[in-house]
Amino acid sequence: MEPRLKTGLVVQAALRLATVQAIPIVVARRGDADAGAILIKLNQLENGFTIFAQTRTLEGELAWMRATGAAPVDEPTADAYIERQVKRDPDLGVIEIEDRAGRPIFGGRVLCRI
Repeated sequence: MEPRLKTGLVVQAALRLATVQAIPIVVARRGDADAGAILIKLNQLENGFTIFAQTRTLEGELAWMRATGAAPVDEPTADAYIERQVKRDPDLGVIEIEDRAGRPIFGGRVLCRI
Protein backbone atom coordinates (compact mmCIF):
# COMPACT_ATOMS: atom_id res chain seq x y z
CA MET A 1 0.00 0.00 0.00
CA GLU A 2 1.35 3.41 -0.92
CA PRO A 3 1.79 6.04 1.80
CA ARG A 4 -0.95 8.66 1.92
CA LEU A 5 -1.05 12.18 3.27
CA LYS A 6 -2.89 12.75 6.50
CA THR A 7 -6.33 14.25 6.07
CA GLY A 8 -5.40 17.38 8.02
CA LEU A 9 -2.57 18.17 5.58
CA VAL A 10 -4.85 17.65 2.58
CA VAL A 11 -7.41 20.04 4.06
CA GLN A 12 -4.75 22.67 4.87
CA ALA A 13 -3.43 22.50 1.31
CA ALA A 14 -6.95 22.95 -0.10
CA LEU A 15 -7.56 25.96 2.15
CA ARG A 16 -4.37 27.61 0.92
CA LEU A 17 -5.05 26.83 -2.74
CA ALA A 18 -8.54 28.27 -2.48
CA THR A 19 -7.27 31.37 -0.71
CA VAL A 20 -4.65 31.97 -3.42
CA GLN A 21 -7.39 31.69 -6.08
CA ALA A 22 -9.80 33.90 -4.04
CA ILE A 23 -12.32 31.06 -3.74
CA PRO A 24 -14.36 31.12 -0.53
CA ILE A 25 -13.77 27.89 1.41
CA VAL A 26 -14.57 26.82 4.96
CA VAL A 27 -14.13 23.70 7.04
CA ALA A 28 -17.79 23.05 7.86
CA ARG A 29 -17.01 19.94 9.93
CA ARG A 30 -13.68 18.75 11.25
CA GLY A 31 -13.15 15.05 10.83
CA ASP A 32 -10.33 12.80 11.93
CA ALA A 33 -7.12 14.69 11.13
CA ASP A 34 -5.13 11.54 10.48
CA ALA A 35 -7.30 9.31 8.31
CA GLY A 36 -10.84 10.71 8.10
CA ALA A 37 -12.63 10.81 4.76
CA ILE A 38 -13.69 14.14 3.25
CA LEU A 39 -16.92 15.36 1.67
CA ILE A 40 -16.88 18.51 -0.42
CA LYS A 41 -20.05 20.62 -0.52
CA LEU A 42 -19.68 22.70 -3.68
CA ASN A 43 -22.00 25.70 -3.74
CA GLN A 44 -22.30 26.99 -7.30
CA LEU A 45 -24.72 29.69 -6.15
CA GLU A 46 -27.74 29.86 -8.50
CA ASN A 47 -26.56 26.66 -10.19
CA GLY A 48 -27.12 24.56 -7.03
CA PHE A 49 -25.01 22.25 -4.89
CA THR A 50 -22.95 19.13 -5.57
CA ILE A 51 -21.52 16.86 -2.92
CA PHE A 52 -18.25 15.14 -3.80
CA ALA A 53 -17.23 12.10 -1.75
CA GLN A 54 -13.60 11.07 -1.49
CA THR A 55 -12.95 7.60 -2.92
CA ARG A 56 -10.28 5.54 -4.66
CA THR A 57 -10.23 4.03 -8.14
CA LEU A 58 -9.63 0.32 -8.70
CA GLU A 59 -5.96 1.24 -9.19
CA GLY A 60 -5.88 2.95 -5.78
CA GLU A 61 -5.73 6.51 -7.12
CA LEU A 62 -7.57 9.36 -5.40
CA ALA A 63 -10.91 10.20 -7.02
CA TRP A 64 -14.09 12.10 -6.18
CA MET A 65 -17.57 10.72 -6.72
CA ARG A 66 -20.49 13.04 -7.46
CA ALA A 67 -22.37 11.67 -4.48
CA THR A 68 -25.59 13.61 -5.14
CA GLY A 69 -25.68 12.65 -8.82
CA ALA A 70 -24.67 14.26 -12.08
CA ALA A 71 -26.96 17.29 -11.73
CA PRO A 72 -26.70 19.86 -8.93
CA VAL A 73 -29.27 19.68 -6.11
CA ASP A 74 -30.81 22.23 -3.73
CA GLU A 75 -29.16 22.93 -0.37
CA PRO A 76 -31.60 20.92 1.81
CA THR A 77 -30.93 17.84 -0.33
CA ALA A 78 -27.17 18.37 -0.09
CA ASP A 79 -27.33 18.88 3.69
CA ALA A 80 -29.52 15.76 4.14
CA TYR A 81 -26.91 13.70 2.27
CA ILE A 82 -24.15 15.05 4.51
CA GLU A 83 -26.15 14.31 7.67
CA ARG A 84 -26.72 10.69 6.60
CA GLN A 85 -23.02 10.20 5.88
CA VAL A 86 -21.91 11.74 9.19
CA LYS A 87 -24.24 9.34 11.06
CA ARG A 88 -22.46 6.45 9.30
CA ASP A 89 -18.95 7.86 9.74
CA PRO A 90 -18.41 10.26 12.67
CA ASP A 91 -14.77 10.81 11.55
CA LEU A 92 -15.97 12.43 8.31
CA GLY A 93 -14.82 15.97 7.48
CA VAL A 94 -16.85 18.42 5.38
CA ILE A 95 -15.36 21.24 3.33
CA GLU A 96 -17.69 23.84 1.82
CA ILE A 97 -16.56 25.71 -1.28
CA GLU A 98 -18.48 28.59 -2.85
CA ASP A 99 -17.55 28.89 -6.50
CA ARG A 100 -19.93 29.55 -9.36
CA ALA A 101 -17.37 28.10 -11.81
CA GLY A 102 -16.84 24.94 -9.74
CA ARG A 103 -13.05 25.07 -10.06
CA PRO A 104 -11.25 22.01 -8.69
CA ILE A 105 -9.35 22.51 -5.45
CA PHE A 106 -8.60 18.89 -4.62
CA GLY A 107 -6.60 16.61 -6.92
CA GLY A 108 -8.00 13.43 -8.42
CA ARG A 109 -10.50 12.42 -11.07
CA VAL A 110 -14.21 13.15 -10.76
CA LEU A 111 -16.45 10.12 -11.17
CA CYS A 112 -20.20 10.18 -11.78
CA ARG A 113 -22.48 8.33 -9.42
CA ILE A 114 -24.36 5.48 -11.06
